[in-house]
Order: sequence, then structure tokens, then C-alpha cells
Amino acid sequence: MTNKEVGIAEAKKHFSELIGRVAYGGERIIISKRGKPMAIMVPATKDQAPDHLSKTRGWLEEDDPFFDTIDKIIRDRMTHTPRMLSTPES
Repeated sequence: MTNKEVGIAEAKKHFSELIGRVAYGGERIIISKRGKPMAIMVPATKDQAPDHLSKTRGWLEEDDPFFDTIDKIIRDRMTHTPRMLSTPES
């Protein structure tokens, strides 16, 4: 798989072409902003499933405090309003 790095402006300008090169040419394209990698485009495969925490078995005991912490984070995220969406206080 070949790698190529493109800037965000170029990626926006040539998005369809880049998708084709990734999907049909097997390229791996790194999208960067000011030289810093921000995202990677890779070919999708039918058997490729995203990794998920629930697939991890045997690393932690069932009563590990980690699970309580994760549950709290999830609960907090469900009620959190992002700064961009919140109205400024008068």
C-alpha cells in the first residue's frame, strides 16, 4: 500500500479523485493541516470491523474501577453541551 500526504485544501479540491485512488488503487492518503497529520484515508474492506472496547476480554476483572469510570464518562458526555452549541451567558 503506497502512502501519500496531501493538505486539507488539496484534499477538498480533489476529494473524488482521492477516494478513487484509495478505493481502487489501494493507496493510503494522509490528510494534513499545516504539516500535521489530521486523518488517514484507507481502503475499506467488507471483513474490516472497527475495534471496540467490548472485544477486549481478560485484561481486567469484572469489578475493576475502570468500568465505573467509563460509565461515568459516558453519562457525562450524554448531558454535555459542546461550547460551539452553547449560548453565551448574558
